[in-house]
Amino acid sequence: MSDKNGENERVENVIIVGGGPAGYTAALYAARAELEPLVIEGFQWGGQLQNTTDVENYPGYPEGVMGPEMMNDFRKQAERFGTRFVTDDVTELKLSDGGIHEVTVGKETHRARAVILAMGAEPKRLGIPGEMELQGAGVSTCGVCDGAFFKGKDVAVIGGGDSAMEDSIFVSKFADKLSIIHRRDEFRASKIMEERARAKDNIEVLTPYVPKEFVGEEGKIASIRLEHAETGEEKILPVGGAFVAIGHTPRSELVVGQVDTDEEGYVKVDEPSTKTRLAGVFAVGDLVDHTYRQAVTAAGSGTKGALDAEWYLRDTPGPDPEAHWSKQTGAVIEAVEAS
Repeated sequence: MSDKNGENERVENVIIVGGGPAGYTAALYAARAELEPLVIEGFQWGGQLQNTTDVENYPGYPEGVMGPEMMNDFRKQAERFGTRFVTDDVTELKLSDGGIHEVTVGKETHRARAVILAMGAEPKRLGIPGEMELQGAGVSTCGVCDGAFFKGKDVAVIGGGDSAMEDSIFVSKFADKLSIIHRRDEFRASKIMEERARAKDNIEVLTPYVPKEFVGEEGKIASIRLEHAETGEEKILPVGGAFVAIGHTPRSELVVGQVDTDEEGYVKVDEPSTKTRLAGVFAVGDLVDHTYRQAVTAAGSGTKGALDAEWYLRDTPGPDPEAHWSKQTGAVIEAVEAS
């Protein structure tokens, strides 16, 4: 129930912001702990898995599964134990240090004693023709996730950092030939990672070239149109797959300045826990993960966040030390001395 100002009178135990594998797993654990979590899952719920076709590396799906189907399974399992959902985007977060947190969606504000941040991260895009149209049809942003689908093909990895080198080394196990495309002759990657990539017999380096277009045929990628960064000369590179590995952007814009973030915008937590610097605020999944960015690691992180939130609520008094929590009404009820 909301008052005339759009503020929800109920004080939730925990609100989870984000609806990917981390957020839904946190919801499952919180719901089974009878915390009755509220998930603000976003209008495009499911995270990056909503844009993923075959997932073959998640335990429990021996035949593989489509990304959207897997996220729907996660969601239904959390719902089974009492999770509630708001399928819309958070527009404002006001986080406190050990008090009541406010999560605003449009004109309605929800309040909670604990918040789990699970907004994830978005892969950076090149912004060239064909990139989004061929996503999942030969264009990928995760070599570790999708490399095995490109066995025996000629592929390309675009980028110059450690992520591009790691993707190249992994995907080269499956590809016949792999081309690393970078707009400069120098790489941002660490020297050791660059040397490991260059040492692979089936990897070649194409520099300085700028990708201009992913070209498809019959609904799948067929080639990349490249332009030499210095001469402007065009080159058509036939490929059966392309991996965009130019980094990720954590979706932390709503909490920057409230919780600590690093220079790239990832939320800092007190590892191995999921605690931020604010009491009652936890962060999980790709929002904190520079390194692994897998569905299974995000789910594990969501588990940790839910347990951390449960223990926080167990050990921390409610908004009023002289009040108690009513699960039935979802309200704080003033204690009355027995007469």
